Amino acid sequence: MTIRKVGVVGAGTMGQGISEMLAAKGLDVLLADRTEQHAAHGLRQIEQSLDKQIEKWALTQAEKKLILGRIRTVTSLEAMAECGMVIETVSEDLNTKKQVFAELDRICAPHIILASNTSTLSLTELAGVTAHPERVIGLHFIYPAFKVDVVELIRGLKTSDETFETVRKFVEDTLNKQGIMVYESPGFVTSRLICLFINEAANLLQEGVATAEDIDKAMRIGYSFKYGPFEMADRFGLDSVVAALEQMFREYGELKYRPSVVLKKMVRAGQLGVKTGEGFFRYDEDGDRI
Repeated sequence: MTIRKVGVVGAGTMGQGISEMLAAKGLDVLLADRTEQHAAHGLRQIEQSLDKQIEKWALTQAEKKLILGRIRTVTSLEAMAECGMVIETVSEDLNTKKQVFAELDRICAPHIILASNTSTLSLTELAGVTAHPERVIGLHFIYPAFKVDVVELIRGLKTSDETFETVRKFVEDTLNKQGIMVYESPGFVTSRLICLFINEAANLLQEGVATAEDIDKAMRIGYSFKYGPFEMADRFGLDSVVAALEQMFREYGELKYRPSVVLKKMVRAGQLGVKTGEGFFRYDEDGDRI
């Protein structure tokens, strides 16, 4: 099956990045969110991302117009019946995702693949609310989706071989990314490792070992990281990092996954990173460090 139109449910940070990446690869995209305001905001953020690429000579105005022309925003999931695959990117909350999958299962024909971008939740549990669990799969893109060339492909207990091979071929041939098969486990590979990295950096900060700026500098310069752990957390969203850690803590019961007090305090204060303009560092409207 050749997939030419993809639905993306959720116009937040990951939904925006995935939609932009899909459209840049020549695919038609339906970007859905609860309200017209949320969907329009998501589209504006995509346009800002494209403008930044134009400033860096990575894109032309004509290419930007083509990419935006392939993305259509909707407020109802009914339109997802037109797609060959639907990717869910809503908040990392099991009940919310279950509701989305139950509705998508009702709307979409059995041949339409339902994928989740979840980083910590069980695909088997999400698939359990559907009548066709064999077409449910995890498709975990890493932020920023258009730059990172690896995608985790997660099989649920009942994910069929046909679904897995179709998605693997789509990722590798259409998106030109490397698909990594991961057996279902909270956090998979990337989130499990990177969240522990961020959490330990927050513990170092709390203990007064070094400043956030110097910890980031040590990892950027010493280990060639593009971003240090704190700027990485800001770009992921501190609320997302804490939610992932709490989910893994519940699943594994090991203290190393317990979120740092520093992270939890910042989330309570509404300092979530780039999305709010302030986290460990401050950012302008374009998401650049101030």
